Amino acid sequence: MSGIKSVLFKFIILAGMLLGLPQLGVTLAGYPVGRYVQFPPKTQYVSHTPFSWFAFTLFAGMILAVVLPVIIAGIRTYKKSAENTSAAVLFSFPWWGWLGVASGIVFWVLAWTRFPWFAEFQPHTFSPLWFSYIIVINALCFRRSGRSVMTTNPGRFILLFPLSALFWWFFEYLNRFVQNWYYVGVEFGPWEYFWYATLPFSTVLPAVLSTQQWFLSMTWLRRGFSHVSSIPAPRTQWLAVSSLMVSGAGLVGIGIWPNYLFPLLWVSPVLIIISLQALLREHHILAEITDGDWSGAVAAALAAIFCGWFWEMWNYFSLAKWKYSIPLVHRFQVFEMPVLGYAGYFPFGLECMVIGIMVDRLLSQRQNRHRCATLK
Repeated sequence: MSGIKSVLFKFIILAGMLLGLPQLGVTLAGYPVGRYVQFPPKTQYVSHTPFSWFAFTLFAGMILAVVLPVIIAGIRTYKKSAENTSAAVLFSFPWWGWLGVASGIVFWVLAWTRFPWFAEFQPHTFSPLWFSYIIVINALCFRRSGRSVMTTNPGRFILLFPLSALFWWFFEYLNRFVQNWYYVGVEFGPWEYFWYATLPFSTVLPAVLSTQQWFLSMTWLRRGFSHVSSIPAPRTQWLAVSSLMVSGAGLVGIGIWPNYLFPLLWVSPVLIIISLQALLREHHILAEITDGDWSGAVAAALAAIFCGWFWEMWNYFSLAKWKYSIPLVHRFQVFEMPVLGYAGYFPFGLECMVIGIMVDRLLSQRQNRHRCATLK
């Protein structure tokens, strides 16, 4: 299957499952479908289960069971690897990076203050903040390695923005069935809400993927996670089919049992994409992990957490903002987010990485076809 056809096939399957299966579930349960497609979403119809120490401990244990082995494996591999005594060659911090720093400071001040003369524009400070962040993190990449997502392939970088907006709208849709977050501080009509939300949504992929490249430029991460002991690969096709079925069943149930299946909002998309890649016998990130190269996945997860810290921090004192309502574990908030909620950034980082790899492969295949056509 050609690159474009493969991407379209995976997108159609993924979009069909994400859009259709939750609706199928609430329809079978007899819930009113109209409330899940309200735009903008305003009605609070999901009643969340109160905090439970048992659930909090269980979720915390599951998260640590995944994260701690990765940390331990990275530390062991780092200690075994040869010391790199050569000094890192750093490039000059580019002028456009300083421009990003200056604009970031200005819009940070404007986002957290309430100047009367700025009141009309007060709800719109989120996007300039993140455009500034993207510029600065690319400048930091450039300083470390002489290259960045923004400067190496500008066409690919620009493409990430509209793709990011589409990408995040899927998560907004899935949130209708669990209502783990909601927006406050501003009122918009349907079209105003669409355009107001789409612009900040467009910054997600460029921010995370640029930050991932920054982490990958760090020697400690490459030494610690590029040559971890390989893991015996399971029967890939059987595992892919099973994962696809479990993810599909979970999406059907996400609106029926939102208090228990809400983590699938973050886990299901990446499992579906990797399962489809495995079934099509394409290379996927789990193959790299089983081969012992964890650097890309670890960098993506760290990038999402790093961006998540800034998302939550800048959101906290902003006028137009989001708040959370997470069942069973809503306690010990760091900014607006309950502390265990930050675990959702781990699979989200992998999803961003998978989308980035798919874009890279698609553009690479188009360039190769163009070269072949030129040679002919």
